[in-house]
Amino acid sequence: MRVDRHLTLPDLLARRAAEQAGKTAIVVADVGEITFGDWDRRADATARSLVDRGLSPGDRVALVFGERDWIDYAVAWCGVLRAGCVAVPLSERSAPAEIDHAMADCGVVQTICKETSAELAANDTAPVRRGLAPENLAQIIYTSGTTGRAKGVGATHANLAFGADPRHGKLAHSRHFLHAFPIGTNAGQTMLVNSLDARPAALTMPMFTPGRFARLIELHQAGTVFLVPSQAIQLLNAGVHERHDFGSVRLLGSTAASLPPSVAAGMAEAFPKATIVNYYTSTEAAPAQIAMIVDPARPSSVGRATRSGQQGGDLEIRTPDGAPAEPGETGEVWLRSPARSRLYYGDRQATDRVFRDGWVRMGDLGYLDDDGYLYLVDRESDVIRSGAHRVSTLQVEAALHEHPAIAEAAVAGLPHPVLGRVTGAAVVTRAPVTPAELRTFLLARLAPHEQPRRLVFVAELPKNHLGKVVKPRLLDLIGPADTPSGRSR
Repeated sequence: MRVDRHLTLPDLLARRAAEQAGKTAIVVADVGEITFGDWDRRADATARSLVDRGLSPGDRVALVFGERDWIDYAVAWCGVLRAGCVAVPLSERSAPAEIDHAMADCGVVQTICKETSAELAANDTAPVRRGLAPENLAQIIYTSGTTGRAKGVGATHANLAFGADPRHGKLAHSRHFLHAFPIGTNAGQTMLVNSLDARPAALTMPMFTPGRFARLIELHQAGTVFLVPSQAIQLLNAGVHERHDFGSVRLLGSTAASLPPSVAAGMAEAFPKATIVNYYTSTEAAPAQIAMIVDPARPSSVGRATRSGQQGGDLEIRTPDGAPAEPGETGEVWLRSPARSRLYYGDRQATDRVFRDGWVRMGDLGYLDDDGYLYLVDRESDVIRSGAHRVSTLQVEAALHEHPAIAEAAVAGLPHPVLGRVTGAAVVTRAPVTPAELRTFLLARLAPHEQPRRLVFVAELPKNHLGKVVKPRLLDLIGPADTPSGRSR
């Protein structure tokens, strides 16, 4: 299979269909599967339908699907791109206001959903290739919006297809790779690209539950598993590794956030034959990423950048004046993409603030050790400035996760009349524990200014559809720091 540097993902689908028409591309558990041949044919039919309906190159098309509909979504996405239009992936699990905002923000002229996708894909299958130039805008995906209104991140065909090459035999150690990422997220889009250029078929499920996820691993002998930290925590809390055989898994990839060290250690025990890898990237930075095999010697690191020019991109820590930071010095994390950079759609001011000369400001604070390994201190917006101290919410959360009774934990800064902000924590328990016991446990692990002034026990944490904690809702849940000494409930 010949692959050149001008490849686009719809072209890649056509090439795989020409050589592997009968090979399964995507499997949705309990729903169905699709081959490369059928995917290619239905994508062409969808593209033809959009052209016949009068859509012009560059028109924005919203794709609103649920996780049961991964096959129809994949067909529609490739069809939209082949018609020269711009795909706007959205999850039907998002709040209606979020979907309305995205559609209005980028000027959507057509919406495709489960009910309309079948009709579009039933058209003439004559190939359609319109506007597939590498430099053309192909997709606008909206960030998860955990701290505010989501922004649209635009990506060209060249950006999306960077590094895609089925000749490499990516993930070739099994017949299936498994994920349960939602449509409309950057993690989900990465799995869609994997479906096009990896050797095994993609295997996904309509809704993540630990038991069902574990059964799929065992049933299909999945060799690669992708998840986010919240899913890893749920798997460990459910103890599914004690009832299911995970011996087939050779690669376990975690993305969207770093695994707390205690969770990473638990996953190593649950998946004894797997190499566990943290992937550090963002919707804005992709395809730039930092990947690191979880190392007991560096349990808190998220990885080390590859050398300049290699796939993965470059990494820098910068001081407030923009100068490179010294090893061990905390500063802003920047990644340089090896592909054409992304941008914020319709927001030049935000684009200029985040994207500079191929570099992307990650919004994280971190530092490099003497060997070039990256350690995240916190999200820049989440750091708690308490009096003269700066508190890392990640560090406090990691300490809480070490307690055997804590299933999940999230930390945020609460307003304080004297100190400005103090630490507040919400925890979900898997076993009985009192606030006093938990505070005693934290005394040996956290400095006085890091100790939670307010500690609340909740049934569940407020999360978005990718499993990230939504900080504004978390603050409402924790409530105010009532007194300088705080209290628990």
